[in-house]
Amino acid sequence: MGAVQVQRTLVKSLPEVWAQLSETELLAPLFGDTFGEIAITRLDAESRIEWEGEHANGLVELEARGFGTRVRLTALVEDPPPPPEPEPEPRRSWLARLLRRPAPAAPEPEPVPEPEPLLEPAAARSALSGLLDEVGAARHRPFSRRD
Repeated sequence: MGAVQVQRTLVKSLPEVWAQLSETELLAPLFGDTFGEIAITRLDAESRIEWEGEHANGLVELEARGFGTRVRLTALVEDPPPPPEPEPEPRRSWLARLLRRPAPAAPEPEPVPEPEPLLEPAAARSALSGLLDEVGAARHRPFSRRD
């Protein structure tokens, strides 16, 4: 498994960021469809959120930092499978080589089912960065101004 990680310090309080990320109903839409359906599997109060998705698993780490919150997102994505090894050519007998007869045709290999597409690390990184952009965006807070 390969790890894709992004981090950023957001100018928001730790409780505010925690409130945006600590519930599956709020976290899942922030990822979009990149990781498929996700579920939060473990919470450590205001510091760590572990999640599992259809296409990856991950971790959200939070830490109060100066005037904001450092958010580190990690997604564990499957490494692509190794390419198939080439079929060895059939060995010809010494008599066939001596008489220069062609080697017998190799049997047709059985078709291999198409594997499910893997989540590309670039797509995972983009989804994680998008989540940080969304969570870090300034929002109008009602009653925060006096008119």
